[in-house]
Amino acid sequence: MPSPAKSRKAVCLLSGGLDSSTCLALAQREFDCYALSFDYGQRHRIELEAAARVAKALGAKEHRTAKVDLRVFGGSALTADELAVPKHRSAQEMGEGIPITYVPARNTIFLSYALAWAEVLESSDIFIGVNAIDYSGYPDCRPKFISAFEHMANLATKAGVEGRTLIKVHTPLIELSKAGIVKLAADLQLDFALTHSCYDPLPGGKLCGQCDSCLLRQKGFEEAGILDPLVSMQ
Repeated sequence: MPSPAKSRKAVCLLSGGLDSSTCLALAQREFDCYALSFDYGQRHRIELEAAARVAKALGAKEHRTAKVDLRVFGGSALTADELAVPKHRSAQEMGEGIPITYVPARNTIFLSYALAWAEVLESSDIFIGVNAIDYSGYPDCRPKFISAFEHMANLATKAGVEGRTLIKVHTPLIELSKAGIVKLAADLQLDFALTHSCYDPLPGGKLCGQCDSCLLRQKGFEEAGILDPLVSMQ
């Protein structure tokens, strides 16, 4: 059932993973949310099916998927077949350096698309589920990056120059641990079974259980003391 109309619109980036789905669920409490996903040539393209499920279940006002083929540049294990997705990394290893699963400029590109849609919608608000605590070391998940993008956004648009909107990039999960995100999602009654978190899924979409994304998800559920339905479904 669609949620009742709200007075404010927001564009929410939605991958279909745990973080972005939680972010959408949170934004839905105050905004009419327009969910935006990306088919960028990712090896885990199955996440787009999860994004569609989540957007529908949470009552997003609209859900669009933009095609941006980042395989033309490669440089990441998520967009280049010749690069292997790291497996079995320890928490310490995941906390050191920038991994090969980093997709060059991905969040910059995604936020730019979100900015364009927000301007068309006459919206001042963009939500992104970045996290700077339990994450894989991506530079475009840091508060400093988000602040810089927000500043740029208000210089780059017609609406900003004319003073009609002042863009705010919301990052409600940025200071939460993965366990904290799991607990928040549970409080928001997010159906975890709708989500997908795996960089290198097995045939049929099953989780590999070994990549950074899978391991961070496992860590979050274990520390939160909540059973992950995706694991029990394997």
